Amino acid sequence: MWALRRASVPLRSRGFSMGTSRGACVNLREITCAEDKAGFSESFQRTYDRLLLSNTFYHTGHASLKFSVKKRELSSQADASSIKEEVDLEDGFSELERPAADKDENDDEELELSDDGEDVEEPQNELELSETEIDSAEKKSRETGARSELFKAMLKSTGLSVNDVLDKWVEEGKDLSSSEVSSTMANLRRRRMYGSALQLSEWLEAKEQIDFVEKDYASRLDLLAKMHGLHKAENYIGSIPNSFRGEIIYRTLLANCVRKNKAKKAEEIFNKMRDLEFPLTTFACDQLLLLYKRTNKKKIADVLLLMKKENVKPSLFTYRLLIDAKGGSNDIAGMDQIVDSMKAEGVEPDFQIQGILAKHYASAGLTQKAEAVLTEMEGRSLKGGKLKEHLWVCRSLLCSYAELGNADEVGRIWKVCESNPGIDLSVAAIEAWGKLKKIEEAEAAFEQVLNELNKPSSRPYIALLKVYANNKMLNKGKDLIKRMADSEGRIGPLILNPLVQLYVQSGEVERADAMLQKAVQQNKVRPLFSTYMTIMDEYAKRGDIHNSEKIFHRMRLAGYTSRFTQFQALVQTYVNAKVPAYGIRERIKADNVFPNKALAGQLALVDAFRKTRVSDILD
Repeated sequence: MWALRRASVPLRSRGFSMGTSRGACVNLREITCAEDKAGFSESFQRTYDRLLLSNTFYHTGHASLKFSVKKRELSSQADASSIKEEVDLEDGFSELERPAADKDENDDEELELSDDGEDVEEPQNELELSETEIDSAEKKSRETGARSELFKAMLKSTGLSVNDVLDKWVEEGKDLSSSEVSSTMANLRRRRMYGSALQLSEWLEAKEQIDFVEKDYASRLDLLAKMHGLHKAENYIGSIPNSFRGEIIYRTLLANCVRKNKAKKAEEIFNKMRDLEFPLTTFACDQLLLLYKRTNKKKIADVLLLMKKENVKPSLFTYRLLIDAKGGSNDIAGMDQIVDSMKAEGVEPDFQIQGILAKHYASAGLTQKAEAVLTEMEGRSLKGGKLKEHLWVCRSLLCSYAELGNADEVGRIWKVCESNPGIDLSVAAIEAWGKLKKIEEAEAAFEQVLNELNKPSSRPYIALLKVYANNKMLNKGKDLIKRMADSEGRIGPLILNPLVQLYVQSGEVERADAMLQKAVQQNKVRPLFSTYMTIMDEYAKRGDIHNSEKIFHRMRLAGYTSRFTQFQALVQTYVNAKVPAYGIRERIKADNVFPNKALAGQLALVDAFRKTRVSDILD
């Protein structure tokens, strides 16, 4: 838990200098008190004072930060090494930016869910290009869901490459206006067909069909980062004309660094933007808040303080992040305080914030508060039309009522929407029924969505496989995998993750280990970080040093640099085995990982040379 008590001394009276230990370091540009008074409104002052000082976000004595406003630099020694660093690609409401999360810490691994034949309905996604980079045609396409004629042609021409389709389109003299291109690009992004979108962008520039402006270069940069990694995206900036190498370009790269949880690189890009004297935007600050929400919540206060000093107004998404961060830390009182601060500024919670509140109230066992929020959500959606027209609200209702254990309400919501739910809502229903241990209902939702899909998709399989894993239904899980293989479904990292959990939770960790290794060797897949950790944690419980070290080594071979969570599991293995871990401190230090209090306690237990009362007497 972080930030549990009220800061005793206001930050302004401390000279904005907060000491710390040996972790990360944050230095921000000095702003004088005169500048502060002149450039910051009383309303903003009250807002940030409430967020920073009212039992919400503040610096603690244990924070791995050094905050000084003499320079405008932001840096971390370790790349998100202090807490859980990976955000796996999982469906559900694990993060704010979309119900079906599309985040991955891997630079070279893209979604296997890219083209499943369904549009992906998304709320505001801060990891995509912001509104300033999207022209009116693309905005309209996103809002209305209209599909361009070019996009339809690309979907129908399954045997042709994107370049061939475009060449044929031009030869036939069909419309290739900027509005048609923007609409097509929006549809490709909505379907997560990033590879096709990148080819479209490259073809347009090569054929000189449109005059590229900054938003077009930013779009290409974003697609390169998604498809080929941050390194190629950053190199691409050098080929962009100087006149178009503005703030939008760098904020797009920053967003992709955050998307891949690269804290050190994100801070480097942020500093670069400051050095280039770009204006500090809410978008950039929100990216850092999202990053620190995942990797180091103690640094959230620094971003808020920077926003306060530079007169950056919090957005609705800023509030979403802060509310979810407090709720995720089980600080319900702090979460409510942020909501009060938001309302005091005249900002009303949207559907997403209400969904976040309901989720955290439900997790905290506050049934009445959760139900009150859900009732209000449903009432608001009904005012704007029928409930089933608000699919994101329906997903949130299903998830929250399942968390509350209310099967009747889950059944009622699903009955309203099941006539034409789409893949996202169907997956949410499978997960909700699974949480309630209503296996037959989950299977019925699975069969329904499979019958309605135009193209094969792994997402329903993943959702049902998780249900089987959580309920230790090994035989049903095996049958489901065979069925997926028969339908030519690809057994990729997202399927391997629940499959490994299925074996481990059924007590067959060795089988899970062997299966994973076979998949890596035969299918050349790169398992998710959490997939390896599921097996390693089980070996740690058993005190199986040999196999824990083996998994640790395989993770290195797979390209996962050593992280805090890996060492924590490895050291726990030695603790449970009651065997000293020779050289473990040196290994941790060599990998630039800094132990927290818990890991330091574990290390003391496996120190071969530690002194005890008995050893002192014997010596």
